[in-house]
Amino acid sequence: MTRQDYDNALALLHEWTEGDSLRRHAYAVEAAMAHYARLSGEDEYLWRITGLLHDMDYEKHPTPEEHPFVGIEELRRRGYPEEMLEAILGHATYSGVARTTPIAKTLFAVDELAGFITAVAYVRPSKLEGLTPKSVKKKLKDKRFAAAVSRDDIRMGIDELGIDMDEHIRNVIEGMQADAARIGLA
Repeated sequence: MTRQDYDNALALLHEWTEGDSLRRHAYAVEAAMAHYARLSGEDEYLWRITGLLHDMDYEKHPTPEEHPFVGIEELRRRGYPEEMLEAILGHATYSGVARTTPIAKTLFAVDELAGFITAVAYVRPSKLEGLTPKSVKKKLKDKRFAAAVSRDDIRMGIDELGIDMDEHIRNVIEGMQADAARIGLA
């Protein structure tokens, strides 16, 4: 994929998603996906766009009956690659689509964790700067903190990715730090 594909995807996200919070989540997941793409030598634009658009329909279609299925229909109509569509479907555990590819496993593994790291960063004066896996894991143990974030999904994502928890948390933090201003965490 190319920069033009990315620019088109960004315009599509803005067309479908008006809320700053959901846009910032998309940017956080995109940043983490880009970091993983660079680490593994994958197509960075494909991985970025997958992270960027994974929740594009959530604002208007938040129910399990509609999300991510409505967005997938639009992405398929626009000719986005099947690998990307399968990854987006796989990030919803209820979709019935198995996560078998590296991009699908990575999207699932970074999605909830990026949201959680965002919550942790919001309560720190230095935001993402100096944030460590140890601090994130400590907050994960507090079930009342960011209670809506599924700790089970975070653990399942790490297991499916086959990576050490500290390493995964560090990778997501590093990816998000690279785009901290856009995410609202600078």
